[in-house]
Amino acid sequence: MTSLEKKIVLITGASSGIGLACAHAFAQQGARLILTARRKQKLDALAKELKQEHGTESCVFELDVRNQSAVQTTLHNLPTEWQEIEVLVNNAGLSRGLNKLHEGKIQDWEEMIDTNIKGLLYATHQVLPGMVARGRGMIINIGSIAGHEVYVGGNVYCATKHAVDAITRGLRWDLVDTPIRVCTVDPGLVETEFSMVRFRGDEQRAKTVYQNITPLRPEDIAEMVVFCATRPAHVEVAEMIVLPTSQASASLVHRTPSAKQ
Repeated sequence: MTSLEKKIVLITGASSGIGLACAHAFAQQGARLILTARRKQKLDALAKELKQEHGTESCVFELDVRNQSAVQTTLHNLPTEWQEIEVLVNNAGLSRGLNKLHEGKIQDWEEMIDTNIKGLLYATHQVLPGMVARGRGMIINIGSIAGHEVYVGGNVYCATKHAVDAITRGLRWDLVDTPIRVCTVDPGLVETEFSMVRFRGDEQRAKTVYQNITPLRPEDIAEMVVFCATRPAHVEVAEMIVLPTSQASASLVHRTPSAKQ
C-alpha cells in the first residue's frame, strides 16, 4: 500500500457528492488537498471541517472547469508548496435532462460536453506535464456505467462518459513509457445531487431514480478511488465498475419496496 501522507491530491467538483466524499477519504489518509468547485462557500466549509477532523491542509479555489483560461491560470499559479500534485481526481461532471435527442436542448448538450469532457481535458492537460517531469503521479477519472452502455434518454450524457472512457484509455497508451498511472472509476446508481441537477431541482422526480433500491453512497465510490490511489507503484487499476447489488446494467435495476432508502 502506497502512503498518501502529505501527498498533494487535487479534486475537481469537491463541494458535494463523490468529490466531497473523496475529500474526506483522502484527508483520512493524511493527504494535502487542493479542492475546486463552483461553490466556494461550500469548499471553505469543507476545508474547515477537514482541518478540525484530520488536521488537513487544504488549498481552496472557486473554479468552473468549463473555463479553460481559469483552469490554466489557477493551476499554473499554484503556490510553490502546492505544485507537486500526486493525484488528480477528475470528478467534476453533470447530466441535464432525459430527452430524446431531437427534443433535447442544445445548451444542455454544451454544458455536459464542456464539463464532462473538456473540463477533464483542461485539468489533465495542466497537471500532467508536472507529473511526467517528476516521474510520478496518478490520474483518476470518475466515469460512469453510462460510459460502457447507453440508455433511453441518455444520448449525449452517455456520449460524454464514453468519451471519458476513451480519453482514459488513450492516456494509458500515451503514458505507458512513464511511471504515471491512469484509471477510471465508473459508478452505477449513486445517491448524490446528480438527479437533482439532471432534473433541474425537481425533487420528486429525482427521488424516483433511487426509489425502492439501496443505491451506492458517495463514500462507497470514494473508498474505491482511494484504493486505486494507494496501490503499490507497479499496480495500475485500469478500470473499476461499481454497481449497487440490485443493478445489473445501466437500465436493468431490481426495485423492491423493502429496500432501504
